[in-house]
Amino acid sequence: MPQVTIVECPRDAWQGLPGIIPTKAKAEYLRCLIECGFRHLDAVSFVSPKHVPQMAHSEAVLAKLSTEGTLSQAVEIIGIIVDARGFERALRAPSVTTIGYPHSISDEFMRRNANTTIAESLAVIERLLERAGADGRRFVVYLSMAFGNPYGEPWEPAAIAEAVHGLSRIGVAAVTLADTVGTASPERVGELSRMLFADETDHVIGVHLHSRPESAAEKVLAAYEAGCRRFDSALTGLGGCPFAGDELVGNIPTEIVVGTLAGLGVDAGLPPEALEPAIQMTKEIRDRYASAAL
Repeated sequence: MPQVTIVECPRDAWQGLPGIIPTKAKAEYLRCLIECGFRHLDAVSFVSPKHVPQMAHSEAVLAKLSTEGTLSQAVEIIGIIVDARGFERALRAPSVTTIGYPHSISDEFMRRNANTTIAESLAVIERLLERAGADGRRFVVYLSMAFGNPYGEPWEPAAIAEAVHGLSRIGVAAVTLADTVGTASPERVGELSRMLFADETDHVIGVHLHSRPESAAEKVLAAYEAGCRRFDSALTGLGGCPFAGDELVGNIPTEIVVGTLAGLGVDAGLPPEALEPAIQMTKEIRDRYASAAL
């Protein structure tokens, strides 16, 4: 049976919390995830602290883990960037193994998220890909609003497929389809996934889904049955796009991903009981930093 990769996303989980999590607490949480068995972490971002203050000390968090020897294991550390300045910061962080870059087929999202256009974003990807490879870093593009958008812009699976193929043509080896604001139904997840995973390609395609709790398992099942083998998720469903407008639309909970796959007889390499220490720590972080008045 094909191997399934679970990418745990503390960075996405944390960035919307109003209370700033101290460097030490972040490092302790990442250490806990690694000790629980996670080997793929969307851990940090290198963006302006003015826009995402929660990520202001990413270098310090990774440096603390490296000093402690926590990152001596084979762990994928993904660092998100949105521009060349963030890319330079990521390259100076030796613990970052993978550069993550948010792209989109939505003009409005590109403007809001990175103050750029789709064409300008593609040009940035082309420039950075070569340097990332020369520096020994992997590169993943997150195709934001892949399952629809709240802006009234047209959406169709063929346009997403063409965007993925276009990224592949310029050398992108890994693309993650992001349901940025949780608009996708299980049917839409299945429809798009079937179209993309039917292609025999060398590049990796994953999904980063957001969802209300009651439809989370259905979305995971739809993606898996269509051929997806790489899932982004966050313990307890913490996080999600701050523009979602619905506090129940968070990340797909990792425990639901693991449980859903287990129900199919699929071993994701993360026994449910092994997740308990990290789930407890996640709840503590949610409770402690849900308020800015700290």
